Amino acid sequence: MSTLPDFRLETYFSRWEFTARHHLTASDAQTMTVSELLALADDEDRQAWETLSLGYTETFGDPALRQAIAGTYEHVDADDVICFAGAEEGLYLAMHALLGPGDHAVVLTPNYQAAETVPLSLCEVTGVALDAEHDWAFDVDAVLAALRPNTRVVSVNFPNNPTGAVSSAEDFARLARVCDERGIRLFSDEVYRGLERDPARTLPQAADLSERALSLNVTSKALGLPGLRIGWIACRDRILRGRLERAKHYTTICNSAPSEVLARIALKAREQIVARNRALIAANLPLFDAFFAEFADLFSWCPPDGGCVAFPRYHGADGVETFCAELVEQAGVLLLPAGIFRSELTPTPADRFRIGVGRRDPEPALEAFSAWLRARR
Repeated sequence: MSTLPDFRLETYFSRWEFTARHHLTASDAQTMTVSELLALADDEDRQAWETLSLGYTETFGDPALRQAIAGTYEHVDADDVICFAGAEEGLYLAMHALLGPGDHAVVLTPNYQAAETVPLSLCEVTGVALDAEHDWAFDVDAVLAALRPNTRVVSVNFPNNPTGAVSSAEDFARLARVCDERGIRLFSDEVYRGLERDPARTLPQAADLSERALSLNVTSKALGLPGLRIGWIACRDRILRGRLERAKHYTTICNSAPSEVLARIALKAREQIVARNRALIAANLPLFDAFFAEFADLFSWCPPDGGCVAFPRYHGADGVETFCAELVEQAGVLLLPAGIFRSELTPTPADRFRIGVGRRDPEPALEAFSAWLRARR
């Protein structure tokens, strides 16, 4: 296995995620308890839960779960779905199945670190940055200009983590079409799909646009159920999907049986859960707007177009790394500074931090944050 660098986000979280008093940088929407989720189950799934045998499950994933996942797409069947232990395993194994020495990949930045470092461990990679000066605009022409004869993968993430940016449907469809024409795999991280501020901006899923494209998703983000550790890739190329199954034989082999049943319940109730989370974000955003308006001299704030994270700018002379470190140490408020998201491929703004807007009751965290800032003035 190729040597990978430390995962900066997880290293930072291992220190602070469960010790900071206020987790204000969460990337997932509000979660629920097992009893709350089971209350959404139909009779068949409740019976399946109560009589569940704790043996091995199918490597591809529980057939009923895959059917529920397929129901969230327009042109995907259950046989086009393979499940993983979260989105990270799917990303990791897909890149190993698709890339090797002599290949080239194009990756959108900023991003979740593995989207960049895993391809970099396998082949040459070109980064294409969202435009920080224009609300993180996506330049599809820049992506197309980066393509080479040996490009095998184009990796994108919308709604984007950490910026909350969303591509236009026209640009996304154009990207999928050009990738198909050139025999390139479009790898689309869609884990925040459904949490767009304007539902009209919800993008089509890559696996619906192209038989060759891969759509990555998970129960963790838009559904707010990261503890289930259930992710999946939808791809209509059955040969590639078979390669992913054989790769999974070397990692998790199969998923957790209880998690698969609970994920099935969540997927069947997806519209209800996502509507709840979207409403929660909509209710939270005025609180964040008011906070950043009070401290307009310190921050430039723009709410996310999609997802439940944003990437505001910090204007303080001490710099964002020092600012975030002192904030968590002195006030117990956890944010993620720009260095966590720095790219080896493109210049990354060094004055940003990630903040989460998808958890219930952010007022105590914002009050602690405000009090700390006022005391510094």
